[in-house]
Amino acid sequence: MDNILELKTINELQIMNFLIPSYQRGFRWSKKEVTELLNDISEFTPKQIGDTDKKTWYCLQPIVVKVKADAEIGTQQYEVIDGQQRLTTIYLILYYLNQLYTEENREPLFTLNYETRPESHSFLEKLEKDIINESNIDFYYISRAYETICDWFKKDNFDRNEFQSKFRFNTKVIWYESNEDDSVAIFTRINIGKIPLTNAELIKALFMNSSNFEKKQSDRIRLKQLEISTEWDRIEHALQNDMFWYFISGHEVITNRIELIFNLMNEEKDESDNYSTFRYFNKKFQNKSEKTIEVNWIEIKNYFQRFEEWFNERELYHKIGFLLIEGETIGNLISKSKTKTKRGFKEFLDDTIKAKFKNIHLEDLQYGDKIIKSILLLYNIQTMLNNDKDNSFFPFYLFKTGKWDIEHITSVKDKIPDSKQHKEHWLEDAKDFIEDKNNELKNKVVNCNVINNFDEVYEEVIAYFNTNLKGDDINDISNLTLLDSETNRGYKNAVFPVKRMTIIQKEKEGTFIPLCTKNAFLKYFSEYPPKMSFWTQEDRENYYNDIVQVLAIYLPSQKDEITNEQ
Repeated sequence: MDNILELKTINELQIMNFLIPSYQRGFRWSKKEVTELLNDISEFTPKQIGDTDKKTWYCLQPIVVKVKADAEIGTQQYEVIDGQQRLTTIYLILYYLNQLYTEENREPLFTLNYETRPESHSFLEKLEKDIINESNIDFYYISRAYETICDWFKKDNFDRNEFQSKFRFNTKVIWYESNEDDSVAIFTRINIGKIPLTNAELIKALFMNSSNFEKKQSDRIRLKQLEISTEWDRIEHALQNDMFWYFISGHEVITNRIELIFNLMNEEKDESDNYSTFRYFNKKFQNKSEKTIEVNWIEIKNYFQRFEEWFNERELYHKIGFLLIEGETIGNLISKSKTKTKRGFKEFLDDTIKAKFKNIHLEDLQYGDKIIKSILLLYNIQTMLNNDKDNSFFPFYLFKTGKWDIEHITSVKDKIPDSKQHKEHWLEDAKDFIEDKNNELKNKVVNCNVINNFDEVYEEVIAYFNTNLKGDDINDISNLTLLDSETNRGYKNAVFPVKRMTIIQKEKEGTFIPLCTKNAFLKYFSEYPPKMSFWTQEDRENYYNDIVQVLAIYLPSQKDEITNEQ
């Protein structure tokens, strides 16, 4: 038999039965795609008598099917090889329009079954407005799409009957009916050049291909496909957790995050080929057998289980997370972990961190040195690890998705506010923290003309809040800390007590403040009673000594400094 290529109206589809096979990705259309389809159909005007510049029908993208005899129900089914997103949405629109009639006047709709979701048929026959089904990811997206359709039709003076007529009789799909035996081969060939399908989705088709199993074992095939589909969903769901994802990855935008594992397994990478990873797996599956599926799926699960172990164990999580930020590759760490005991792998992590800072001397570091951000990040991480009673985890996802600055703890003279408004705000904020015994300075602040003498008053205020500091060098690491850019740039080099107040308020509002930054501004390094409005020389020295002590295991050259200080 030849393949069939023709146009079918939506109305012609209503008598058919469709099966969404297990190798297909699930329904994932969002509000955007559903709304665009509805708008396109609504805005289409069918050709009338006398019209010469209009079409008589609106054409949808192809639906590729293959006849599949279903012995269980004794009726002919069409296996949907391509176009299931559109077909599911067409069903949802028809279902909505059908609900406008009384039950006895409703027309039968085509049936739609998802092979990996046995309960899909009954679910699709009982859709309800404003009820989002979260029992599985496919039903969630379908119910969200149906909600979008219901909301779209809530338009004033909208003619639903006209839309229904246009949709059923003037909207057509390109119907391609194939007679080839291998459905997955057709699916892959059709989709290999399409952007919406990812390497992960194409690889899933390989795992779900029934031809890789013995044909007589249909029950075994279904069980294995269901097992892989369920485990696949679990892995993908776990990787959709941003805290987990940004721990093991960078800023990659990957729709199906499980693809990271496939990319790591790909031993024949070709940066010029977007489908290099799929082609690698396709080659592995040339030897079609259940063993091929089993061996490769076990390897995929092993990668994921390794990631889970790293994510859940605090020491591994923090040290691996730090090294990945510092440029280590996840592939190299996996390779090392495979050849070492757990203890040996931890020693490798420590040695790798040490190697990154082998020539670093804290006393030489100055504001502007790029290595300072790495030093302070490691300082925060190791401080958390040193507390046996602390079960918190550093949020690498915030660090990787946000912007972070190296901030001066107390103000520096060379960061003068630039605009008139900023100068006025700066003075107003500082005034409230000048002690009453310094009335002369407070009066200067109150009466300052920001246009004529701001610089002079500014320097006096900075000098006042830095009275307790020795020397002029406040650009070394004893006056530097790690802070998110928004908070840092928001207070425009304010004096220490204003910065402290801002830090406290930001944390109350839910902003993540690194532990050691918070400790500095909350005066954890001060002797009692602390001078809350000043970052003193004593604070500075204690803070520096704490950095030295915490990082001594990675910066051996600092051990002498600790001994001398003690």
